[in-house]
Amino acid sequence: MKIRPSATPTAAGIGWRLLFGFADSGSADFSSVRAAQIAAANRFTLLRLTGELTSALLLVLLLARSAPIVTLGLWFGVAALVSVVTVFNRLKMRDTAIENATPGDLHRETLQSIALGLVWAVPPILFSGIGGMEQQISLWTIYFAMMVGTTLLLSPLPLGAISFLLLVGGSNALAMWKAGMPMASSVGASFTLMLVVACLANGRAFIAHRTTTRALVEKDEVVSLLLREFEDGDADWLWQIDASKSLTHVSPRLAYALGEEAMALEGRPFLQMLAGDSWETGNFSAPLRIFAEKLKKREAFSNLPMPVTIKGETRWWEMSASPRYDDRGAFLGFRGVGSDITAERQSADKINRMARFDTLTGLPNRLQITEALGKAMANADQWRTRCAFMMIDLDRFKAVNDTLGHPVGDRLLGRVSERLRALMSDNEMCGRLGGDEFAVVVRDASDSARLERLARRIIEELSRPYEVDSHTLYIGASVGTAIGPRDGRSVEMLIRSADLALYRSKDAGGSTYHAYEPQLHVHAEERRVLEIALRKALERGEMFLNYQPVVSADTGTIESFEALLRWTNPELGNVSPARFVPVAEEARLIAPIGEWVLRTACAEAMNWPASVRIAVNVSADQLGDPSFVSTVVSALAQSGLPAHRLEVEVTESVFMREGTCAVQVLQQLIELGIRLSLDDFGTGYSSLGYLSRTKFSTIKIDRSFVQGASRNVQENLAIIRAVVALADSLGMATTAEGVETEEEYAMIRKLGCRKVQGYLFGRPMSTQDARALFNDPAKVVAA
Repeated sequence: MKIRPSATPTAAGIGWRLLFGFADSGSADFSSVRAAQIAAANRFTLLRLTGELTSALLLVLLLARSAPIVTLGLWFGVAALVSVVTVFNRLKMRDTAIENATPGDLHRETLQSIALGLVWAVPPILFSGIGGMEQQISLWTIYFAMMVGTTLLLSPLPLGAISFLLLVGGSNALAMWKAGMPMASSVGASFTLMLVVACLANGRAFIAHRTTTRALVEKDEVVSLLLREFEDGDADWLWQIDASKSLTHVSPRLAYALGEEAMALEGRPFLQMLAGDSWETGNFSAPLRIFAEKLKKREAFSNLPMPVTIKGETRWWEMSASPRYDDRGAFLGFRGVGSDITAERQSADKINRMARFDTLTGLPNRLQITEALGKAMANADQWRTRCAFMMIDLDRFKAVNDTLGHPVGDRLLGRVSERLRALMSDNEMCGRLGGDEFAVVVRDASDSARLERLARRIIEELSRPYEVDSHTLYIGASVGTAIGPRDGRSVEMLIRSADLALYRSKDAGGSTYHAYEPQLHVHAEERRVLEIALRKALERGEMFLNYQPVVSADTGTIESFEALLRWTNPELGNVSPARFVPVAEEARLIAPIGEWVLRTACAEAMNWPASVRIAVNVSADQLGDPSFVSTVVSALAQSGLPAHRLEVEVTESVFMREGTCAVQVLQQLIELGIRLSLDDFGTGYSSLGYLSRTKFSTIKIDRSFVQGASRNVQENLAIIRAVVALADSLGMATTAEGVETEEEYAMIRKLGCRKVQGYLFGRPMSTQDARALFNDPAKVVAA
């Protein structure tokens, strides 16, 4: 704890605003100084009252024969009344014993002095020239005595005293001037200014003195507090040794810290007691050697931490000391202070462990993994061998979090870490990078076949079912491996290479293993270039929509169009949605692109007959955006398109990725009157649960089932029949995708599908071609 001295102004450094009570000092609370000013002025209240009443009475007696008695009596009454009221107010404040005063309190005192000054400024003007010279000199004598008394008694309140002096002194000087005595007037004015200067000096000196006194009291309190804290503390003690390094004047607290009686410690070697059992062997700790060296060289030291053994228990002490000498310069020994910092040391060790280990799984964290990889690469470079780095990502882990909650997910990560740890030998170290990502550092990876076997064992072990909180959980693992220094000369490059290999494993569907290949960097660079171009595609107007018709299976007339996003880049050419849509989702660009698609499609639909709808595909990321519903409402309002003419298409994956959030958003869209379509039904995580919770208007049957059924594959035929029956029972329509031949069209109609989409009825087309279809009225059907 440090003592910071307050900034105490000197008398010369006190400005007029501070002096007159219009500002505070830059130090701490200044209200106590103001209270002291008022108290000092009020200490002589009765004396001042006696002086004022006596002076007023003398003035009346002096002028009684010359001045009008009524006027004189009226003035005396006013003067007495003002004096009594002022004294009453000051006595009341004095009795209250105010310790802190505001500027307002100070200024009230000033106003009272001004009131007295105005009263006493009247007689010199009112009674100027009355009586003889003896009377005038006596009158001035009374006034000069009052002014001197005010300077002596009221200077702690400089503004009040100066106001009184200027009013009374100025009145007298003016009276002398009017009486034809310019020299006397000048003397009176000079005398008044001398008293004003004296008031200023006394006021500054008083404030500086009180401020300094208050600062000293504050320091004394802080020092006392520090001493009290030190005396009351349990972990600090004073220690002293003589020139032979033996303890002297042992305090009870030091004795307690050493676990001995104070008397038994007197004269014993301090260093030997701190060394404990190591004294005989000479195997001292490094800090204890430094301590002994400082004592030997008679050098002061501060905050030296050292381990000591007290009755078999290791403690940590922090020692500070200085050598002592007598008046003749003879060495007397050392005196210092010690602290037990065992708790702080343990806390620091715990913090250090937390900085290097994952708190959830207990595995080494990213920092320690990176350090271990750096050492492995240094060894591999030194001995011209190989090391390896494995990155592991859990498959389907997010579905566990979304459906069962994060506590179950955390416990699952704990089980995963246990299985990983069991697979490690002395040659490997596993850790958690964060989330559901783990890593393995292989110190010696000379045997590539052994490395591959380890990767496949990791996938096999982590893919076995888990029992967590009465739930049987199935997840998988994807692994990417990079070998150093072949696949990266630095830690960062090797991690990057393993990450690219892992990305390829995830792209391949997960639960697989890939080693790094140079071509992966080429693909990553292509992906980076694609993302950069994609970020500028909208503002450059490179994106546009095509529209594919959806027709009635019975009549072949157009019921709606599906909006399909296309991108043509000047350098990359026509980029397939299969390439750029995943990049847009990873780069978080799908929301602005999706909003542009929605607004453009709604605006274009206004150019079609009122019976034709527009279908827009919406991703899981868009449904997770809190402002998505507002965006849809804005797009409808801006275009003027009725809500029932908009159809939102989603895939089954949104329910797995977003849990109940998707259901809530879709329900809001239904309440707006917007139709919902379930795309690619049967290809993902098909569930009747969300079909019962969400009222879709249409279920779209994927083209893979249509093509399989056209080849008379019985499983595909059965699936289409089941979907049609399910949709009919739930009051939903079915749309068959990918119908390209008349035979497929006939089969779809026979199976009961209500709507058809495919090349047979139209490929994705431009806005102009889509509008041209409506030149034939027979192609439009009422919704």
